[in-house]
Amino acid sequence: MKRTRTVLVTGGAGGIGRAVAAAFAATGDTVVVADLDAERVTGAAAELGVHGRVLDITDPVSVTRELDSIQDDLGPVEVLVNNAGLLTVHGTLLELPGSDLDTILRTNVLGTFLMTQQVARRMIDAGIAGAIVNMSSIGGRQPTPGMGGYESSKAAVDALTRWAAIELAAHGIRVNAVAPGPVLTEMLAAGMPEGSPQRRAWEDRIPLRRLAAVDDVAASAVFLAGDCAAHITGTSLPVDGGQLLT
Repeated sequence: MKRTRTVLVTGGAGGIGRAVAAAFAATGDTVVVADLDAERVTGAAAELGVHGRVLDITDPVSVTRELDSIQDDLGPVEVLVNNAGLLTVHGTLLELPGSDLDTILRTNVLGTFLMTQQVARRMIDAGIAGAIVNMSSIGGRQPTPGMGGYESSKAAVDALTRWAAIELAAHGIRVNAVAPGPVLTEMLAAGMPEGSPQRRAWEDRIPLRRLAAVDDVAASAVFLAGDCAAHITGTSLPVDGGQLLT
């Protein structure tokens, strides 16, 4: 019989994070969704039947406060999914303001680091051989013009994944990443409806000829955090329909 775990999903109020939270909840885990927007967190938690927390992953005080609250209410976090990230700020190398790059790196890299560090400390203190799953991107390995700031941050997430994996292995804590290609979230579907030239251009880059569904990404996160991946750590798993092959 599967043991119930406490699972924390950052950026869990919508898109990929919401699908990840739903997938873990469907396995019987106790799930906490965390996000910046209190209204969205409350709504998502109610609709999914999970717990919600308002959390700023870039603020150590906020991270400490909410992790302490979760531990008091539900016990230590046993699975952390570092899904929260910034995708909407883009620009070419010659045009992207340094302040925008700083914002991207603070959210996608510093935020992932702070969450990993604080959750891992608590896992070690509690003697928990837990799992951490970071949300990366194939963009960390395959560049797209105009998206280099985001893609650089995801290359850093891959490096952070390997760093955490090698140092936390002695404690039985596994750290991996999911690296999607383009994912058909509600926002992306609205901006690139089926049959549109933009949608076809993306699909033409993918050997399987379709964008990933949010459930494809969620299933990969559940796998990497589960017993079937018990001997996997330090990897970044592409979920891209073969796009990295091209």
